[in-house]
Amino acid sequence: MHRVNLTALRAHLKRGGVIAYPTESCYGLGCDPRNRAAVQKILRLKHRPWTKGLILAAANLQQVARFILPISAAERATLDQHWPGPYTFLVPASSHAPKLLTGKHKSLAVRVSAHPELARLTRALGPLVSTSANVSGAKPIKTYAEAQRAFGQQVWVLPGRIGKRKTPSVIIDLQSGKKLRG
Repeated sequence: MHRVNLTALRAHLKRGGVIAYPTESCYGLGCDPRNRAAVQKILRLKHRPWTKGLILAAANLQQVARFILPISAAERATLDQHWPGPYTFLVPASSHAPKLLTGKHKSLAVRVSAHPELARLTRALGPLVSTSANVSGAKPIKTYAEAQRAFGQQVWVLPGRIGKRKTPSVIIDLQSGKKLRG
């Protein structure tokens, strides 16, 4: 696992900086989900409409508790069966969830990753926006070098290796159990 200066990384995120980091299947783009300008920068870099919403990667459910409505014991059991892992759940959003994260939806997409580097980042920094590091619809970026070429100085690219997954995280609606991706 590669080490980064977490103090410098925290300061970068606090200033509205964007990072690219390895995830389960590709490099991801992330930022502090509470920083509107940083989230807007990610949307611009990806040419992604805000209405689609974005995923939050977290170390645990407590990190995103203020952004979601309370969940039932059965829903918690479902999450515990899948996390940490490559599963993103759509969870009913609270009024504190930024609209740029939920998009036009009433839910927030949340993932607790088992990827060692992403898990370490979220434990140290808190929740991060997590979206594939590519222009919407383009091929996902798989390496540090590709991310450096794609984003140059616009994004702090963290070194590391992506996981072995060939596809993005599975997306499941927590309340209905319906699988929406994967």
